[in-house]
Amino acid sequence: MPAVLNMIWFLPVLTVFVSLIIPKQQNQTIKMFHAISAFANVALCAFFTVKIYGLALSSGTPVGNALQLQYITDTSWLPVLNIRFIIGADALSILMCVLASIIVFTGILMSWNVERPKEFFAMIQILGAGVFGVFLSFDLFQFMIFYEVEALAMYLMIAGWGTGRKDYCGKKLTLTLALGSAFALIVVIAMYFEGGVESWDIRKLADVTFSKEFQTWAFPLLFIGFAISGSLFPFHNWSPDGHSAAPTAVSMFAAGVMMKMGTYGCLRVAMYLMPEGAKFWLPYIVWLVLFNVVAAAFIAIKQKDLKYIIAYSSISHLGLIFLGLCAANLISIKGASLQMLSHGFLTGLFFACIGMIYSRTHTRMVNEMGGLMKIIPLISLGFVIAGFTGLGLPGLSGFAAELPIFIGSLRAGNFAVQVVAVLAILSITTTAVYVLRATARMLSGPLNPRFENLPKTTVPEKIVLAIYFICLFGIGLCPNWISKFLDTSLLPIFANIAAVD
Repeated sequence: MPAVLNMIWFLPVLTVFVSLIIPKQQNQTIKMFHAISAFANVALCAFFTVKIYGLALSSGTPVGNALQLQYITDTSWLPVLNIRFIIGADALSILMCVLASIIVFTGILMSWNVERPKEFFAMIQILGAGVFGVFLSFDLFQFMIFYEVEALAMYLMIAGWGTGRKDYCGKKLTLTLALGSAFALIVVIAMYFEGGVESWDIRKLADVTFSKEFQTWAFPLLFIGFAISGSLFPFHNWSPDGHSAAPTAVSMFAAGVMMKMGTYGCLRVAMYLMPEGAKFWLPYIVWLVLFNVVAAAFIAIKQKDLKYIIAYSSISHLGLIFLGLCAANLISIKGASLQMLSHGFLTGLFFACIGMIYSRTHTRMVNEMGGLMKIIPLISLGFVIAGFTGLGLPGLSGFAAELPIFIGSLRAGNFAVQVVAVLAILSITTTAVYVLRATARMLSGPLNPRFENLPKTTVPEKIVLAIYFICLFGIGLCPNWISKFLDTSLLPIFANIAAVD
């Protein structure tokens, strides 16, 4: 079974190599091959979710700070550097893999008519392999190798298939993410030497008590290094420009998964391994979150390009994840983890709908649209559901995720966190303004004569919409099992934080 778990990250790699032997002229065969492979990975991730959920229920509540990893592969990789190949899964990592697999699969369906499909789909699979590796790796050096794959692959896809200022935007995204990776890598190497256990194994490093002096300088560097991928202020500008130039599948992947790699790293690595640094710095970092949550929402109101609106919306909603992490209690951390899933599916649906609309209207400017609900009702419904999820409407995943973040933050014994939480709650009205205004301008009112004969929704598009509807309503209506499942991952992390005086 551990070998089968490795297929989650290895299957995309294998798919790329096998697809090389398919002639370029056989575009349909290439597309079907990649789609089947991506769907197989969705099924594989779902299978392990069910298996690990059953094991979690039978093992009971975790005691102490030991991670409850399942199906572990632990073998020597580079013995001269004490680097091991450690793959395993728990609730948080396998749920993030489910999210990533769905984003990859739907991204392929949304790119059915892309130019040079052989190269494009191969790049999507490489992106998928990298992010699966991040979520399943428990050797820090191995973790960073998978983490580095994303930035270069994103640049190649934006530069090769993007629009507008694609070269500039791609370089801006890549260089900003590379800066964050450099910050994180410096601390990861320092932790290896400071830990004194001659191991990169996250499980062993969790039992090391790093000195207060070390954590004081290392934690903010590590946390910010990962948080750059999550667009934490002031390192957020790569996101709107990157989305504006990226093809639809890349925007879905960047907002839906890649930004979650950053928040995942903040929680799984920075907060878990350096809890004393977290206790000291998070009350200060939360003031940076104020821009994400409040200011980004106001900036979104001023935008007319759909991708810029949703990009700034993503920055705002990522701020809620950081708020939950900064509150640093079990309720808020659980809410932050749920928000990672919710926001991943939410932005996947948002950018998919934008791609569907753009492919028909050839514009992303909301003031050039109108009455689209009459012509493409299913796509319009998808945009509305995504908007309502972002508003935190009960019954959708946004409500299930945001409520524990707000409750946990208000319960935090820190004034700064409580102030930011109150302002974040008030900013929901700002979110309503840009979501409802964009929706009203695009979907209602008189129909623009240019759009009277738009193509109907295709079968792949219907599949994409159905998948995201199920995910958003599923989490919103039945959040309890996910919440209990996440406890098995989050309790050990919280135990390390709670142990700090």
